[in-house]
Amino acid sequence: MKKTLALLMGLAVVTASFTACGSNDSSSDSSSAKETTAAIAETENTTDDLKEVDTAEPEGEEEDEENYETGDASLDNPRNQDDIGENELLVLSFGTSYNDSRRLTIGAIEESLESAFPEYSVRRGFTANIVIDHVKSRDGEVIDDVKEALDRAVANGVKNLVVQPTHLMNGLEYNDVAAEIASYSDAFEKVSIGEPLLTSDDDFKRVENAIVEWTKDYDDGKTAICFMGHGTEAESNGVYAKMQDLLTSDGHTNYFVGTVEAEPSVEDVLAKVQEGGYEKVVLEPLMVVAGDHANNDMAGDEEDSWKSIFLEAGYDVECLIRGLGENEEIRNLYVEHAQKAIDSVK
Repeated sequence: MKKTLALLMGLAVVTASFTACGSNDSSSDSSSAKETTAAIAETENTTDDLKEVDTAEPEGEEEDEENYETGDASLDNPRNQDDIGENELLVLSFGTSYNDSRRLTIGAIEESLESAFPEYSVRRGFTANIVIDHVKSRDGEVIDDVKEALDRAVANGVKNLVVQPTHLMNGLEYNDVAAEIASYSDAFEKVSIGEPLLTSDDDFKRVENAIVEWTKDYDDGKTAICFMGHGTEAESNGVYAKMQDLLTSDGHTNYFVGTVEAEPSVEDVLAKVQEGGYEKVVLEPLMVVAGDHANNDMAGDEEDSWKSIFLEAGYDVECLIRGLGENEEIRNLYVEHAQKAIDSVK
């Protein structure tokens, strides 16, 4: 008898049947912390769409010590325990090697889901093997990738699997995750996948309200509040323009949204800030976690960081290095998406 995979994507709940089992293992190794840091700088914190990253291990190179501190990994719960019962809520994230941010964002989302659904065992999976490998090599913390998490659920005899991604948008990576989970559908009686953060118009409105409320102490008429997203070449990059349009139409004309990898660029944001005659700029990531992009591309001291670009333009700059997962209202929205996924398979 074929099992049902309920896919909550977009504004509708789509139910379909799948018969295939298994998936490909995309794990990779990295021997140099310096090279790993550079690779993570290209990929970490996207939680939306990804480009391929070559993580093949170079021969004949020794490992170097990284030159930054990300917090105590022992405070984090990798949520890879066994003997969990028949109901599992698997939280899938891109991941981050920044230990404190991982605990305060992804970990906090997982805790909120655990509190909301005590009948489900909450477990963790990361889609970025380069992050998984780095954290394991540096800190000894073992985090499952998607295949490992699904195999663990099968081995534990899970019957009802609900998956809640922490992705920002319904982009390429979210679709890849859905396809990989679909290939395991016959291993469970019921499988359901929750929507990413920004799916419905109501989601956009609530995220807008959350970030405006979060930054209200800086909204003094003289300050431009700028959010930095990751960006993607895919069509889903339109979520940033949509958020900008919503902020502007609702009267938050000193709020600006840009991206690291796509449009609007930091130059686009700077031009808009200059038009407004502001004295100060507050920078904050529009990302679930505050990892490499937030610490370096946004708040770093390199000449091409957002901070450096706005300082060079003559602004007083303050950086808020915190991920969206630290915001209670954002976490509540993930809980509601997971509730919708759970309801679809009852």
